Amino acid sequence: MTEETSGGRWRGLAKIGAVAAGLFAAAERRRRAAISAEAQALATEQAVELAAERAARRTAEQTARQLAEHGAGAPADGGRALAVAPPEGAPVRTEETVPPPRAPHSTEQPAGSAPPGRPANPVDAVPWTLRVAAESTWRLLLLGVALYVVFRVIDTLRLVAFSALAALLISALLEPTVSWLRRHGVPRSVAAAGTFLSGLAGIGLVGWFVFWQVSTNLDRVTVKAQDGVRQLRDWLVTGPFHLTQDQLDSFTNQITTSIGKNSDQLTSAGFTGVSIAVEVLTGIALTAFTTFFLLYDGARIWSWMLRGLPRHSRYAMAGAGPKAWTTLTAYVRGTVIVAFIDALCIGIGLQLLGVPMAMPLAVIIFLGAFVPLVGALVTGTIAVLIALVTVGPVKALIALAVLVAVQQLEGHILQPLILGRAVRVHPLAVVLGVAAGSIIGGIAGAIVAVPLIAVTNTVTGHLRQRNAAGQQVFQAIEAARKQ
Repeated sequence: MTEETSGGRWRGLAKIGAVAAGLFAAAERRRRAAISAEAQALATEQAVELAAERAARRTAEQTARQLAEHGAGAPADGGRALAVAPPEGAPVRTEETVPPPRAPHSTEQPAGSAPPGRPANPVDAVPWTLRVAAESTWRLLLLGVALYVVFRVIDTLRLVAFSALAALLISALLEPTVSWLRRHGVPRSVAAAGTFLSGLAGIGLVGWFVFWQVSTNLDRVTVKAQDGVRQLRDWLVTGPFHLTQDQLDSFTNQITTSIGKNSDQLTSAGFTGVSIAVEVLTGIALTAFTTFFLLYDGARIWSWMLRGLPRHSRYAMAGAGPKAWTTLTAYVRGTVIVAFIDALCIGIGLQLLGVPMAMPLAVIIFLGAFVPLVGALVTGTIAVLIALVTVGPVKALIALAVLVAVQQLEGHILQPLILGRAVRVHPLAVVLGVAAGSIIGGIAGAIVAVPLIAVTNTVTGHLRQRNAAGQQVFQAIEAARKQ
């Protein structure tokens, strides 16, 4: 679509919006004119009734004064009653129209009426703040029930939900490459397939490298771990705790007995591990399948989703979707760059300190950095523990210092510089989101929590700005019509 076609479409949409706003303004003026005419008619009727009542009151006062002047006895005109003509337009008050005298006020309340000082309707006795609190509470409860149902559905379909979210994150990382290839004349199917296969090959190479490094250094780490456990045992005997050999042997026997008693549970846990492995493989296959089709046909999938929305919401979401995708892409790319820098710095530090499996530990730190603020810290702690067991406490403290320095570099320089204003999420929201995501969905929930918060923040901000702009356009049209 060329820029002229796009500009013509937007001008057509602007004209349609202006016509709709004009129709709405005309209908609003007609409604206000009808309300004003009705109020004026009611005021005129009340004024006529008030004038008639005042004229009748003046007639009665004049009659009373004339009777007082001629005396309280028989009339002076030969028995004819003195008559005073009422003013023109005033109702004639006769004996039939004179209201009967009122009965004396009774202190007894009629049945069903409220006691003195209390409102007739019990609802009126409830304070306004309590009413607002009650109505807000039941609405919040209804919203909580809806969220609970949504989370239950997600928990039931956990494999599908997390596979789709992981595919979205991977697609956000790979989609710029597909767009670049398409701009250089590569067909869409070839660009999507090539990018997908390249990403899959890269992930496979990283997994093979980690497995190779772990299998190569496993014996060395095992021997170092045994030496560390032996040194810890000697320190517990000769150190400040002064434990005896019998106490250590008793503690070891208790652990062995506990493992023997819970062998059935460990066996069932093994079977559970097998089922988890099957689920993981299924999730990987589903994620790969979804990622390919998002790269190949993402635009048409988004158009199909828009057609499922109500008609009045399509334009708003059509504008919010690209902004949300831009935020997600910026988040994923920035997180990958920050995680790579963290893993590189910590891996170099571990390698210089002589810690075995420094590169596999760097890969683990890279993967853990996808959980903001806490992921790299937790995985780095594992590296520090391995350094403590294998190379001693002094180098372990140096590794800990490197870990803390890298975390400070990430929090104060890398995150603001790389992510910038593309992802504006407060650190408190990040921490709470990661905690809630880990409670709901474990590690996968902790990984996808912050991207969801960032995308939701972008969408709501776009909708607020769109509503504010619509209000400004409507006010400008109204001001122009009044001039």
